[in-house]
Amino acid sequence: MRDDDRDSKDSDSRGGRDRRSSGGGGRRPSFRKKVCKFCTQNLIPDYKNPEMLRRYITERGKILPARITGCCAKHQRSVTNEIKKARVLAYLPFEKK
Repeated sequence: MRDDDRDSKDSDSRGGRDRRSSGGGGRRPSFRKKVCKFCTQNLIPDYKNPEMLRRYITERGKILPARITGCCAKHQRSVTNEIKKARVLAYLPFEKK
């Protein structure tokens, strides 16, 4: 393989520069760190409060992960258990079609 063939494969397919040397500074965009609502406001997840639990499920009824909700591990486990209790008692849906 020739050197010019290797260079053409490293460059962007649209004729742009190589992605590795894009000059973006190598930093990710800054974002605000998520904090656990239950820790900061001294709340306890409760299956009898489905309006609060709806924040932690999708429209389809799936439980959102902690990296999206911002809950700490302790409260994410309790939120999951309370959502499951609320589903059994029909406060929350198992699935929306």
